[in-house]
Amino acid sequence: MKVLVVGANGQIGKHLVSLIQESESLTAKAMIREQEQASYFEKLGAETAIVDLEDDIDAIAKAAKDVDAVVFTAGSGPHTGKDKTIMVDLDGAVKTIEAAKVANVKRFVMISSFDTTREAIQGASSSFAPYVIAKHYADEWLRDSELDYTIIHPGLLTNDNGTGNIRAGEKVERDEVPREDIAQVIYETLKDETTIGKEFQVVKGTKPIKDSLETL
Repeated sequence: MKVLVVGANGQIGKHLVSLIQESESLTAKAMIREQEQASYFEKLGAETAIVDLEDDIDAIAKAAKDVDAVVFTAGSGPHTGKDKTIMVDLDGAVKTIEAAKVANVKRFVMISSFDTTREAIQGASSSFAPYVIAKHYADEWLRDSELDYTIIHPGLLTNDNGTGNIRAGEKVERDEVPREDIAQVIYETLKDETTIGKEFQVVKGTKPIKDSLETL
């Protein structure tokens, strides 16, 4: 299975591409914004595609034309304004979903926010609400897309070393989770067809990742 990792130059994306390239059954295609970012992925033996999420659907579809699955790990980051949140976290996600359709790629894994419900929007701070809104509607678009989707809702992301253990479920208590473990969750999700059509929250825990996914 070849996997297009959108937002590959992010921290989760880099962990994920490394995991995929170490596996025997998956290969990665890293979608990045700048040629200068390519050397990291080329050293891993991964193919690259230079595409900006502010480009049109056809540009993203071209990157996805020869893959079997798409993972959306991109994000505008905490230091950008509301405009970038709309352009990347909302419109970029929607365009990637539509590009997958154009490229006839059915499998799509979305890395969302921990809680994207309407209640979460209403309860969010004024600075965080635009991000939750963007993720809310991107998730809605994916649910309605008829793609074979999985939506992963990670807790507060940290750069701690991964433990290989998590707590996952439709609703879990809010907590931290290492980015490295989220990359492993994505990796196992891609290999587990029973996760298709499901969405779940993930935080640090004591149960092995593969076992946790099998109980969803």
